[in-house]
Amino acid sequence: MGMNEQPMVISQISCPGGTVYTIVAGDTLFNLARRFNTTVQAIQNANPGLDPNALQVGRMICIPVAPGPGTCPGGFTYAVRAGDTFFSIARRFGTTVAALQAANPGVDPNRLQIGQQICVPAVAPGPGPCPGGFLYTIRAGDTYFSIASRFGVTVQALTSANPGVNPDNLQVGQQICIPAPAPMPSPGTCSGFIYIIQSGDTLFSLAQRFNTTVAVITAANPGINPNQLQVGQQVCIPA
Repeated sequence: MGMNEQPMVISQISCPGGTVYTIVAGDTLFNLARRFNTTVQAIQNANPGLDPNALQVGRMICIPVAPGPGTCPGGFTYAVRAGDTFFSIARRFGTTVAALQAANPGVDPNRLQIGQQICVPAVAPGPGPCPGGFLYTIRAGDTYFSIASRFGVTVQALTSANPGVNPDNLQVGQQICIPAPAPMPSPGTCSGFIYIIQSGDTLFSLAQRFNTTVAVITAANPGINPNQLQVGQQVCIPA
């Protein structure tokens, strides 16, 4: 041993319920996770400060107990295979990307590892989560605004029907609820006349054009969002 070399000090480590393992040449966290039926993330969590890119031969680490069925109530544990994505897994097992994410907090869907175990939750009932509307599967390029325009609803209505969904982080394959469009005002319920929103319209410009006020138009159209007027939307312009 050279004068400047320091011997590695190996001390006993705490690993309740798991296995204390000594690193040998060629080991990686990935192959250890596969060998012991656990995940890279679980090994890292059990060994804070461990650098997976600089494993030292002779170092002892804790291999935690592999997650059992109890960690996935109502569903089952699935080992990620080559080419898997949350989208492909969701389609294969009849669930949604959102449900997979909720059942696997802390799992990065963009960094799935072969052999990593995830929870595939029980399939949610169909029409139940979206009473009066229907479930829609997100496609590439979708935004709440484009979806709302396509189905004749408002962004506010989409947001209300999908609590917990981040409209700025929609994922292809994710399912959201498209609520039933709000009932349009009819001549029988409008003391004035029905106006169809055109591009560039605002309640302020309509109030000026028809010699009324924004407050009066809002009162005649309960539920209207003045910041989310949609081209083709019908509003009541009161007398």
